[in-house]
Amino acid sequence: MSLVDTADTADTARAGTGPAGFGKLPRQPAGPPSVRVDEVAPPTGPAPDTADAGAVPAAGRARVVAALSRLRLLLPSPTGTPFTFGYTLVLLVTSFIAAHAAPAFVGELLRGSSTDVAHLTHTPLLVLVASALWIAGGVTSGFAVAFLFVLTALERRIGSLGAAAVFAGGHVLATLATELPVGFAVAAGQLPVSSLHRLDYGISFGVMTCTGALAGLLPGRLRWPLLAGVGYLAVGDVVAFVDPMAAWGHLLALALGVVSWPLLRRRRARRARPEPLRGDLGHPALRTERAG
Repeated sequence: MSLVDTADTADTARAGTGPAGFGKLPRQPAGPPSVRVDEVAPPTGPAPDTADAGAVPAAGRARVVAALSRLRLLLPSPTGTPFTFGYTLVLLVTSFIAAHAAPAFVGELLRGSSTDVAHLTHTPLLVLVASALWIAGGVTSGFAVAFLFVLTALERRIGSLGAAAVFAGGHVLATLATELPVGFAVAAGQLPVSSLHRLDYGISFGVMTCTGALAGLLPGRLRWPLLAGVGYLAVGDVVAFVDPMAAWGHLLALALGVVSWPLLRRRRARRARPEPLRGDLGHPALRTERAG
């Protein structure tokens, strides 16, 4: 064997791995060092809170439900506000008739429902009720929108009978206060006889009275802006002198609602009291004796 062959044999032996017989196999390339599972370091930092992650959507859904519930309270319902709900249905029917029936027929209905001096002299009760079944300007008028929200809020605070009494009282008193002077002026010769047949109908007087009444049951941060805004509109109509009888009637109706604050607050306080125990008339002494 030559020296070159001896050197090649020695190099080959050094390059081999393992026992004899495997010396001619090439060496495997060195890979990354193996790591035992139990030697892996645990992750640092707080573990993710899966409970909090699930609570975020739940809290969001709860807020949405609460917001929808509050919005629902702004609108009338057959169980919560039966007076406003039923009255709204009647006004929708009459507004549909006024918008789609023959103009001559609608005109005859409105003239028969007018609370002018001539009708108030002969059929006062009939026209006072009938005139409140129509909306001057239709369902898109400002008074129609105010009717929906104002009467709903008022009825939720003082009950159906209380809201009906406030609306009817304002409608009747403001109507009489604006029409009776017309009759006296005609009798004195200050106005023509045609003024006795002035067309007068709608819910505006009742809505203005309910608005003034509702303001007294609201917190101060809502009461005074509401009164200031509605009062500004009413005074503006009086100054404009477009329809002075209706304008003065609206201002008077608003004042009637404000005057009713003490009575309505007492009524709301009575409604907020707890129900008396059955059989003891709610007397504290009797409750104590029964408890003992």
